[in-house]
Amino acid sequence: MGEARSTRDALLDAAYDVVVAGEWESARMLDVAAAAGVSRQTLYNEFGSKDAFAQALAMREAQRFIDGTNRILDEVNPIAPGDAVAAATEWTIREASNNPLLKAVLTDDASELLPFLTTRGDAIIHAARSNIESYWSAQWPELDPADVALAAETVARLTVSYLVLPSDSPDGSAEAIATRLSHLVERLLTKGSS
Repeated sequence: MGEARSTRDALLDAAYDVVVAGEWESARMLDVAAAAGVSRQTLYNEFGSKDAFAQALAMREAQRFIDGTNRILDEVNPIAPGDAVAAATEWTIREASNNPLLKAVLTDDASELLPFLTTRGDAIIHAARSNIESYWSAQWPELDPADVALAAETVARLTVSYLVLPSDSPDGSAEAIATRLSHLVERLLTKGSS
């Protein structure tokens, strides 16, 4: 038997369904709470506001992507930071292309959720950057922490940029983008040794 969902997960699952259906802007929190099987007050006790609820949904999805990249890195076991970036970026872009929540956010102008990836995307960038830094520092402790921080920040921001504005150029495949980011990271991390 599976683990019971927490109230928070039930609410976030209900919000996910509302966003994917293109109804976030018009959704009443009472209806989202009812879909999760809780009261509106429980929803507000958990999140405080619709805005904080949206932020929590964005962060849960970002964490799902981070967890996925970590699984890929465990499978691939890259021998260099650039290889890690290539594997994680390619997986992320491919996964994003089929992600119903991301598609809904990118195509529903009225949803008011796109800023959580752009102008209000600091929390997502921070989570991705921290994950990259932790992985690189554990795998390659000889790397300069300042270089790691700069490269991780760059990779996180560029990856989110590619998710928000997918490339439609002939060289805009997930593999091509991953290769470009891999080369960039290798340059950023080896600047002192050239």
